[in-house]
Amino acid sequence: MQALADVILPVFLVIGFGYVARWRRLITDEHVDGVVQFAQNFAVPCLLFVAIARLDLAQDFDWRLLVAFYTGALAGFGLGFFGARVLFRRDWEDCVAIGFVALFSNSVLLGLPITERAYGSDALAANYAIIAIHSPLCYAVGITSMELIRNRGGRLRDTARQVFSAMFRNALVIAIGLGFVVNLTGFPMPGVADQALDMMVRAALPVALFGLGGVLYRYRPEGDLRTIGYVVALSLVVHPLITYGLARAFGLGTEALRSAVVTAAMAPGVNAYVFANLYGRAKRVAASAVLIGTLGVMVTGWVWLQILP
Repeated sequence: MQALADVILPVFLVIGFGYVARWRRLITDEHVDGVVQFAQNFAVPCLLFVAIARLDLAQDFDWRLLVAFYTGALAGFGLGFFGARVLFRRDWEDCVAIGFVALFSNSVLLGLPITERAYGSDALAANYAIIAIHSPLCYAVGITSMELIRNRGGRLRDTARQVFSAMFRNALVIAIGLGFVVNLTGFPMPGVADQALDMMVRAALPVALFGLGGVLYRYRPEGDLRTIGYVVALSLVVHPLITYGLARAFGLGTEALRSAVVTAAMAPGVNAYVFANLYGRAKRVAASAVLIGTLGVMVTGWVWLQILP
């Protein structure tokens, strides 16, 4: 439990700085929006580009690992989408954003450090295999679903064009694609560019978390508590349960099992709010689910660490 606190409490402090700064009117909503725009359009894309460009793509890409993890993730998206519609009567666009919250685990900010603290740095290979396709797959599902909903009743060709356009206007997807190009071609990055990217990477997570704190002040969980509780339960309980069951059924090795389940058990990632903000849908649910889910990991994460071999 102490190890989890050591990992998660610093995250909460940075979020808290942003919340208090907005609460005490040291910054305005316009300032918060500027910070969020910088994070989602520049800093976080640089982080993803560097991570993919430097990743060993041939390392530990076990289909059983990926099927176990992403079956749980897609089940969370489906249950989040239909639960938001049937149980909470949200409109269709909100349903997609809420489903995305249940789909997108915090695989980097929480999954990596918790796995490393629990099992050591040598146990991270399977985590990186999951992370390599995490953002592209999740954004492909989310953007495709949102564009299909927004263009319902239109021609399939027009809808496909909208999906393609939205995907390749997204800074995060562009950054991941360029990262794969650099990785696969072995293109050497100039030293000056590498240093500049590293500076942006160091800013990415603190800036995103600080901006999230300001957003949480604006979108406090007032009136959405049942929806927030539902989507957090999908992230912290349903996703890891499905992943654990499939991983055991597939006979996945111990280290890969640990990485898959720990990553699946993480709270919704900051990108869940980034996605909601891109479309202006269910932003209160997304922002609050990130905060409450991260707090919940203190309990559910400890439980999973006791269950895992």
